[in-house]
Amino acid sequence: MSETLPPPTPAPSPPPPNPMLDQRQMALVIYVLYLVPTGVTHIVGLVLAYVSRDTAPEWLRSHYTLQIRTFWIGLLLFAVSVALCITIIGIIIGVPLMLATLVWFIVRCALGLARLLRNEPYPTPQNWVV
Repeated sequence: MSETLPPPTPAPSPPPPNPMLDQRQMALVIYVLYLVPTGVTHIVGLVLAYVSRDTAPEWLRSHYTLQIRTFWIGLLLFAVSVALCITIIGIIIGVPLMLATLVWFIVRCALGLARLLRNEPYPTPQNWVV
């Protein structure tokens, strides 16, 4: 008599890929932190961008560069607009500059986020304009 072995059990299939567990996750988190309207989240996003930039693939590095430059340029423009608001005549220039800075910041983050979700590098992360 021969022994009959039970049929081998099939290996479990791998879990479906989670789109949030890919290389883009940290850049996505930083864009979201930038779009939350508090200064603390912007600083956290800046630190995360600096930490993540060196180990990122080239196409994703452009997003981290964009995020870092967006923070510093936005901070500079915001500081100039606040300084202008302090002066009486500067209110005429300071408030519109502050609003323009806010719009610029949101548009720049939205465009970066759209390119990130399409797995595209940001073409001009060094520019001051959108």
